[in-house]
Amino acid sequence: MKPKTLYLALCFLGFLLPYWQFVPWVAEHGLNLPLFVRELFVNRISAFFGMDVLLSAVALIGFIRVEGRRLNVGQRWLPVLATLLVGVSLGLPLFLYLRELELESSGSADTASAA
Repeated sequence: MKPKTLYLALCFLGFLLPYWQFVPWVAEHGLNLPLFVRELFVNRISAFFGMDVLLSAVALIGFIRVEGRRLNVGQRWLPVLATLLVGVSLGLPLFLYLRELELESSGSADTASAA
């Protein structure tokens, strides 16, 4: 399987799986941000995962800005928006997909995958 195809499949999963849990919660509680944060940090294990994902999102946005500019990846705002609206599970594979498109169009895909 080509990396581009894998990244696109991960985009779908990265959207569907988190929202599979989030949509029923919103249907029950509405967009209650204080409750959301309270439940996210209800115990040390959930706080561990919450902090991990928040830090990963910050690191990913930095990576998108630096690597996207370096490779001149178009539509860099899209994976940033995806990260903010869904999470790293969508933002990262979306950026990697866009990066693969850029590498293919510039003829660097073979060079990058060999390195």
